[in-house]
Amino acid sequence: MAEAHQAVGFQFTVRPDGVDVKLSQEVIKNIYLSGVTAWKKRAIQFKNGVLAGVYPASPSSWLIVVIAMMSTLYIRIDPSLGMIDAIKENLPQRDYMSVQTRAVLSAILFATGLWLFLIFLLRYTLKALLSYHGWIFESHGRMSTSTKVWLTLVKMFSGRRPLLYSFQASLPRLPVPSVDDTIHRYLESVRPLLDNEKFNQMEILANDFRDSKAARLQRYLVLKSWWATNYVSDWWEEYIYLRSRGPIMVNSNFYVMDLLYITPTHRQAARAGNVVHAMLQYRRKLERGEHAPLRALGTVPMCSTQMERIFNTTRIPGIETDIVQHLTDRKHLVVYHKGRFFQVWLYTGGRHLLPSELEMQFQRILNDTSEPQPGELKLAALTAGNRVPWARARIQYFTQGVNKASLDAIESAAFFLTLDDEPQGYDSAKSNSLDSYAKSLLHGKCYDRWFDKSFTLISYPNGKMGVNAEHSWADAPIVGHMWEYVLATDCFHLGYTEEGHCKGDVNKGLPFPNRLQWQLPEECQEVIEASYLSAKQIADDVDFHGYLFNEFGKGLIKKCRTSPDAFIQLALQLAQFRDQRVFCLTYESSMTRMFRDGRTETVRSCTSEAVAFVRAMEDPGDTVHCSDRLALFRKAADKHQNMYRLAMTGSGIDRHLFCLYIVSKYLGVDSPFLKQVLSEPWKLSTSQTPQQQLNLVDINKFPKYVGAGGGFGPVADDGYGVSYIIIGENLITFHISSKFSSPDTDSYRFGQHIQSAMLDIQELFKPINDKKTVELANHVQLENGKKHI
Repeated sequence: MAEAHQAVGFQFTVRPDGVDVKLSQEVIKNIYLSGVTAWKKRAIQFKNGVLAGVYPASPSSWLIVVIAMMSTLYIRIDPSLGMIDAIKENLPQRDYMSVQTRAVLSAILFATGLWLFLIFLLRYTLKALLSYHGWIFESHGRMSTSTKVWLTLVKMFSGRRPLLYSFQASLPRLPVPSVDDTIHRYLESVRPLLDNEKFNQMEILANDFRDSKAARLQRYLVLKSWWATNYVSDWWEEYIYLRSRGPIMVNSNFYVMDLLYITPTHRQAARAGNVVHAMLQYRRKLERGEHAPLRALGTVPMCSTQMERIFNTTRIPGIETDIVQHLTDRKHLVVYHKGRFFQVWLYTGGRHLLPSELEMQFQRILNDTSEPQPGELKLAALTAGNRVPWARARIQYFTQGVNKASLDAIESAAFFLTLDDEPQGYDSAKSNSLDSYAKSLLHGKCYDRWFDKSFTLISYPNGKMGVNAEHSWADAPIVGHMWEYVLATDCFHLGYTEEGHCKGDVNKGLPFPNRLQWQLPEECQEVIEASYLSAKQIADDVDFHGYLFNEFGKGLIKKCRTSPDAFIQLALQLAQFRDQRVFCLTYESSMTRMFRDGRTETVRSCTSEAVAFVRAMEDPGDTVHCSDRLALFRKAADKHQNMYRLAMTGSGIDRHLFCLYIVSKYLGVDSPFLKQVLSEPWKLSTSQTPQQQLNLVDINKFPKYVGAGGGFGPVADDGYGVSYIIIGENLITFHISSKFSSPDTDSYRFGQHIQSAMLDIQELFKPINDKKTVELANHVQLENGKKHI
């Protein structure tokens, strides 16, 4: 076949008169182009590394300092206060240099040292400025003079055109809160959940811990915060994610959906081709550090560390703990289709495959009618089951021969692609279409996603896409950032032909995708089947409900002068109480990426103020006036906003207590208080999926090009997991999960409670909004009357 001949770089024949060597011109050309591309990539990475390394200065500023310093040699002024002369006298090999050479070299060395000193001065000045967080506690739309001055200084010291990692060295470290503050906030957070007797017991435990053991543990934690870039993140990754021995499917991994209303093409291979090509473009910019850093208020930079491991990353199972393996410059991906694994090369001739070429490769896989090898169909179920059996099977059956080669191809791939064979996606005509779509992304058939990869891209026959992401290496906003870029590039830059194919010529000379080979003995197949059955039991137990709330959205909530997040969180508290008739410990994820290597912190949304508001709403005698309920709502919303801001600025509760617990385990210190805190179940776990991080698409101009967000599985056996995304001004999507095995939960029922809670809270603002509407109408009428006169 043609591709087989092209795969051979050279041929040789031994003759009596010597060796006759025949080189393939096409292959030599490809080798040459690959080398040129590799060196060009290294050069760009080196250049961008230098730019980020000296930021907020620039290499050209070094030349300016050198020229300025050299000019002082001719006007007989010494701004170095004698340091240039000292350098001149201590230069090695100075006896072999002329006086003028020594003077010039000494001035250059001093200028370079001065330039480096100024860089560090600028960085530490910026770090000091970024350590101020008073701006985040100010009312929305009301900026104090001091904050305006601070913002101006941050802009001044931030430089121009920063790269992705330019601010990393200037980000402050996550501060360690005081033990007194953390314990005070903890007791305040559990007060509405405990009766007087249990609260008094908890108060005794907390005070005993504070007075006896806390100071010693705190000292070690402060020491770590001085030494490490972040005192939480490494322990959080290891002990919360990597040391967990249970299945990561459903319990840890999360998913992200495609565009809600739009499907750019209904051709599966074409859509996959464009999306994969867009991901390669994103990866190239990522490797070069060319993405713009995310900045709050358009000015305050966020940490970009998590983005380093989006691609070429796999979670490797271990007996006691897993590890995250991150490689560089991977040139292939692995595709799963109907029980077969294929290796697809992403480069040819030193460039990315074009979308049309990727479409052709994926179509070849779709057209392949070969059968799976024994044990191959459900092989990926190993990544869905318990970690220890998978770790032992990996050691026993995948450390040599074709199994090792094939597993290495999967684990070293840029990412994993599944060409699914069942259509999914939102369909307004089907009430449960989002439910089915979410379950497919979250767990699929339990053997058609490689759950250990940093992410699995999923392509459906009707052109819809989605992502299943492993959680240990990063949090949802990181995957969301990539996904926004990919969808915008797919729809607005790459596009499709009228027939729905990828644009561009088709190179039919590309070699066919390589089928991975396996030799799986019966014993290994038994382990695979056991993992599959374990995973299937988990997947079948997931009760999911996707819900579009379009009665109102962020626009109306903001008119009520309330934070949309606080509004939704209080609605969730009201829905939870209506569903269970009790309050519960509630988890809301908040980010701490304003600090170096920051990840997340917990906001405990069930506050005493929230409980008072909910009880007023559910007053059986209806004795509480509407204005009083509204006042309670505002008080609860303000409390929630303050807690969210404290969490974002390093003054949360749970990460501090978690790290104190880890230190206590290392030191062998037994703490009943910390044990109690860490064992409390989160029966309501919530998270807001960020939207419009990049602003590549104007959703006011293109309202149909919005994503549906993403979600995760239930955290507690008898609780709910709720992810929500605020889309534009008039839409909020909810992703609700629970377990069928729990007699107390029902995801659809909880969705109905959320809807009624949202509407009931909105009713509280109706008199105010109606009054504003009347005042606006009177004002317009008055103005029209003046014009008429």
